[in-house]
Amino acid sequence: MTNTKPNVLVLRAPGTNCDVETAYAFELAGAKAERIHINRLLENPALADRFQILCFPGGFSFGDDVASGRILAATIHHHLADTVRAFRDAGKLILGICNGFQILIKSGILIDEDQNGLRATLTWNRSGVYTDRWARLVVDGQKCVFLRGVRELYLPVAHAEGRFAARSEAVLDELEKAGRLALRYLPEDNPNGAARDVAGVCDETGRVFGLMPHPERHIDATQHPRWTRLAPKERAAKPETAGDGFVLFKNAVEYFR
Repeated sequence: MTNTKPNVLVLRAPGTNCDVETAYAFELAGAKAERIHINRLLENPALADRFQILCFPGGFSFGDDVASGRILAATIHHHLADTVRAFRDAGKLILGICNGFQILIKSGILIDEDQNGLRATLTWNRSGVYTDRWARLVVDGQKCVFLRGVRELYLPVAHAEGRFAARSEAVLDELEKAGRLALRYLPEDNPNGAARDVAGVCDETGRVFGLMPHPERHIDATQHPRWTRLAPKERAAKPETAGDGFVLFKNAVEYFR
């Protein structure tokens, strides 16, 4: 056991707009977070060696000019894939939130490609429009490090291309059997039409995790949209300072203690 604070690399790019909140959430959980521009990592990939957690935060990297997360995903795939995989293989943690989830998926880091390319992706919401609201979620299994000890979450979503889709039912079956479809929307609260209500996916180790909802936007109980309307007993049942999303950051920090 150690009280040393894990170092978090919050990777930002032009258009990223959730990096400050995400770094704050990690620091509130007990980590030391540093926001670093993608160009710095491209110039010196060895920068990653001094961090224990790598986070791709939400936002609109490169303005989602081609597709959500596509440009940064291509940059990672062509120039930093070995760096990111070495980071993962060293027993460290990787988190992708919203745009970051799109980057992890489309770079092939989260779900391995095969000879035909990507086996799963995140595509346009069934509604065809940007969705910004809160959603109820359930955790499926305990494989994912970030979700250990968690059963349910209530988090905001904000995306236009958040629908999880796989190439085939066989791919979905494979991921589900392996316990990798770690976070799901309640069926009646699926905001984008994702296959099997998938809201988040982990890799085979459980240490790489991507999710569409924004945990960094609910780290304080008062960020709940109905906080002032909750009954006193219901408010009292929640820790005063913790929103549902805080546990993901806390679990990441505790993993290294």
